[in-house]
Amino acid sequence: MTDATQIITREGFAADRFGDIEIPSLEEYNGGAAVLLPVDADPAALVPHFDALALVVIPFASSADGRGFSLAAALRTLGYEGHIRAKGHILVDQFRAALRSGFDDVEISAAQAARNPEAQWLAVPLTKGYQSRLFAA
Repeated sequence: MTDATQIITREGFAADRFGDIEIPSLEEYNGGAAVLLPVDADPAALVPHFDALALVVIPFASSADGRGFSLAAALRTLGYEGHIRAKGHILVDQFRAALRSGFDDVEISAAQAARNPEAQWLAVPLTKGYQSRLFAA
């Protein structure tokens, strides 16, 4: 059995550019380049580390739990400009919401990638939502 995963960006399936970086949990984090931030964490705890962090990974244990979307948006609001990755149970239908809330890419299992091939992810319309037209100046 393998733990292979697939990265999905706006351009489709991609290699993991962070594949060689260790990603410790928030409890184990000591100032490195990456961290795994649980959905119940306070994103403000990372503010002092923004300059050192190249990657924040937010796990999705279930596609029904939307806290990760809020967490990514909160990190962006706090000023984090690095890479944010959603990892786990993200559905194709949630891809647009993930990108709009601040994620740069999504990491899914190889099994899910086989069920949802690249063409399905690329078919997701990534245009701005109707809200952007409502609030246009």
